Amino acid sequence: MDYLNDTPKSRKNKHLNAYERGQIQLLNSEGMSAYAIAKRLGRASNTIRNELKRGTVSQIKNNKEVMVYYPDVGERIYKTNRRNCGPKYKFLECEEFIDYVIEKFYENDHSLDSICGAALKHNKFLKSEMVCTKTLYNYVEAGLISINNVDLPLKLKRSSKSKRIKCNKKKLGTSIEERPENINNRKEFGHWEIDTVIGKKNKNDEVLLTMTERMTRKEIIRKISGKTVDSVQDTILKLINECGNLFSTVFKSFTCDNGSEFSELGTIEELVDTKVYFTHPYSSWERGTNERHNGLIRRFIPKGKSISQFSIESIARVENWCNTLPRKILGYLTPDEAFEDQLIEILYE
Repeated sequence: MDYLNDTPKSRKNKHLNAYERGQIQLLNSEGMSAYAIAKRLGRASNTIRNELKRGTVSQIKNNKEVMVYYPDVGERIYKTNRRNCGPKYKFLECEEFIDYVIEKFYENDHSLDSICGAALKHNKFLKSEMVCTKTLYNYVEAGLISINNVDLPLKLKRSSKSKRIKCNKKKLGTSIEERPENINNRKEFGHWEIDTVIGKKNKNDEVLLTMTERMTRKEIIRKISGKTVDSVQDTILKLINECGNLFSTVFKSFTCDNGSEFSELGTIEELVDTKVYFTHPYSSWERGTNERHNGLIRRFIPKGKSISQFSIESIARVENWCNTLPRKILGYLTPDEAFEDQLIEILYE
């Protein structure tokens, strides 16, 4: 006897869905065999037999026990079985690596990803002795390790904001819209984002001037007397004197916001071959690299805490921490290592 095949395309290696289970119930109630149902649905006969076995339950009808297939029972058992699929925890096999991660996390304040990536890059463990970053975060979520969600600085903070660009209210210099593509795509070394970080909202308190290189993520932090034009200009002029003839090679451009402290920054274009670009108002994401590093600084210097109470040595330690943090985007090199590689190319080209 020939059977019609209602599904011209084979569904091999695909799990049964609710519609197919409904068809199995209908065809089974008509007395068709598992083989005949499989032919009709374009499935393997063993798939149908296993499904009938899964979803068949005993019922009492007319004082007699009968076996009846119910698709919802088959679906429920299927989902239960699926939850038990997949690899089991490697926690015990990778116990030494987990202990290493926990120690580095609390000792160096590095992220789980940077610890995992750096350990793999520097061959501290065999790959079989490690778990990936996603698994580490799963262990945190499941409470399998002593690190909690509240210990992860960004996990409880992140929120999506809609991006918008407001019209410029003041023109301090060249707009970021005119910034060349070779700067935007981060393919060229020497382009920096610059900003100030305040502690207390007090005019007498010192502030931090932060500069971040877009390609290598190198961070420079300078403590300045205030959020003023003169303080920023003095710091940049000192940097020009320190670098000498290499300044325009290492500092090819600065991108800053429209803060009044940067209103005279464009004048350095008259002194050195360095361009200055200004972002749109209220568009901090246009200096995303620098803002990200300011967030790292906030781990050590929270808002509202006077910067004047921190010594130059303390600020240097924060800077060093930022520059020795392995970054996934750099192939788990540190910003210091990536920056030094670029300087070597400049010096020996």
